[in-house]
Amino acid sequence: MDKLRMESPDMVQGNVEKIAALFPNCVTEGPDGHGGLKKAVDFDKLRQMLSGDVLEGDEAYEFTWVGKKAAMVEANKPTRQTLRPCPEESKNWDTTENLYIEGDNLQVLKLLQESYLGKVKMIYIDPPYNTGHDFIYNDHFEMDKDEYEQQTSMFDEEGNRNFTENTDSNPRFHSDWCSMMYSRLMLARNLLTEDGLLFCSIDDNELRNARCICDEVFGESQFLATFVWKRRTSSAMDKSKCSNDHEYVVAYKMPAFKMLRGTNKDYRGYSNPDNDPRGPWTMGDLTVGMTGDMRPNQYYNITDPKTGIVYKPNYNRVWSYIPEAMEQLIREDRIVFPDDPNKRPMKKRFAFELGSDTNPQSTWLDKVGLNTEGTKQINDLFGKGLFSYCKPLSLIKVFIDQTTSKNDIILDFFSGSATTAHAVMQLNAEDGGHRKFIMVQLPEACDEKSEAYKAGYKTICDIGKERIRRAGAKIEAELAAKSAPADSEQLSLTDAQQPTETPKLDTGFRVFKLDDSNMRDVYFAPDDYNQDMLSMMESNIKPDRTALDLLFGCLLEWGLPLSTPYHSETIDGCTVHTYNDGDLIACFDENIPRSVVETIARRQPLRAVFRDAGFTTSPEKINLTEVFKLLAPDTRIKVI
Repeated sequence: MDKLRMESPDMVQGNVEKIAALFPNCVTEGPDGHGGLKKAVDFDKLRQMLSGDVLEGDEAYEFTWVGKKAAMVEANKPTRQTLRPCPEESKNWDTTENLYIEGDNLQVLKLLQESYLGKVKMIYIDPPYNTGHDFIYNDHFEMDKDEYEQQTSMFDEEGNRNFTENTDSNPRFHSDWCSMMYSRLMLARNLLTEDGLLFCSIDDNELRNARCICDEVFGESQFLATFVWKRRTSSAMDKSKCSNDHEYVVAYKMPAFKMLRGTNKDYRGYSNPDNDPRGPWTMGDLTVGMTGDMRPNQYYNITDPKTGIVYKPNYNRVWSYIPEAMEQLIREDRIVFPDDPNKRPMKKRFAFELGSDTNPQSTWLDKVGLNTEGTKQINDLFGKGLFSYCKPLSLIKVFIDQTTSKNDIILDFFSGSATTAHAVMQLNAEDGGHRKFIMVQLPEACDEKSEAYKAGYKTICDIGKERIRRAGAKIEAELAAKSAPADSEQLSLTDAQQPTETPKLDTGFRVFKLDDSNMRDVYFAPDDYNQDMLSMMESNIKPDRTALDLLFGCLLEWGLPLSTPYHSETIDGCTVHTYNDGDLIACFDENIPRSVVETIARRQPLRAVFRDAGFTTSPEKINLTEVFKLLAPDTRIKVI
């Protein structure tokens, strides 16, 4: 029987294990800092394995900044924080599969590593654009100004500052942004399915750095496209007299991703006036932009075998085919000859030859709404202007529609006003899908002078949650109005003809809030325990934590999703929680009687969790193990 770690996985050791699987000779043992040993990488051997010639010196093609290594270390560090469930702030807590998580997204992404590893089909983020405003993601690896200036040699050997011109961009400013994005994207990539995608909205300030960071995290070969979105029509007042009217969406894919879905082809130009058995066709050009001197074998006369009319070539634009190929097309009735010899023959292009009913998705998002549309959409929901510069639903919907199936998970860890959640629900309503969303947002305080604050919304999270509630209610009302038949139609239908009930749309969400560990300060990581600390451990759980807090903390540790149904019941005076019909059964009461242990064991759950203080003596713990050996030998048991 093992103790739960109650912390996110150690990403460093996980990466060492991956290296060991590829290069076992490069992994050795080293001191763990506690008198023991742990696996470590022999980097000299690893370098030799990855190169026929060992790289010497510090010259290499790379993208770097001050703080990059620290950002990598921070991303790999485990966290002892947890997610606390908030049913009272949720909607349809018992049935929904959507999540809304309040907290620093770096820590949240760490906590989601096991439960959602490889399960998210699409990530859309709209991160801070780094335009000069306060940097709100104050990560531990950020350096103060003095430390930064020392590392970037802004001072000479005597301590005098080197006065170099630094006009438009402070390099530390970009470094902070790069560090913030790098660590989060490292963690986010782990959550994507093998054919998943990331879409990142960005503007000119950090477009280059965003591409470079994603090239490292995903690999250059996984770059999909940079989509261009026109965000406004009116010119911006700028001293440069250059109105920046566009933003970008950078897209990266995972290795198994094949293609976007594409847009529906327009067949309005196809017809079949001659009743060709091959079906509808349209006319295509038969010439190519080459001269007679450049392509002499494509500069010749064509004769219509039915009329004898001769069509002369254009010296500046010769035929697309050599004579033999052209004769073959004529025999196959693929050429349309005009009555006027001064006009050019055309080629039949059949609809069946297109190979697909869709056109490629253009990187020019000309059919997507403007920023003003996004702002109007949220303001219409609230009846007043609470949030400016929202992305329009159409922007996010186009990517969800292009890349996801109807049961996929979509993640946004800079969720803002929750436009992504709104887009997921809207698309589900339109195509009958059951996509799930996970929104993550720092509870950034609203300005006390803002309309949002005056309306009672103290944080951005308050706005986001309320938007999902209102958008969900609006979508449900629209669906009900569409599905309800007119009274006359209803009366004319027999019972057998009554319309079937439309699938239930999930507009709910479970709210979780990032908090410190459920365990008291006497709790340490497993390697930190020693004999002298036993007297401190009479009760290792904080008094304000509920059984629900403990249950969902166990789900994170065991890598179970946070959205699956569960139920609680009373057995012989103890509260027992059953998660997803037996994936996990937990009891966090004290002095648990043997009858409760036997009842749980007889149900043979995959996992069972108990509170360490639930058994007051060592014999009771031994009895617990023996009961499960007898009744549920395959159940994994842990205590907290």
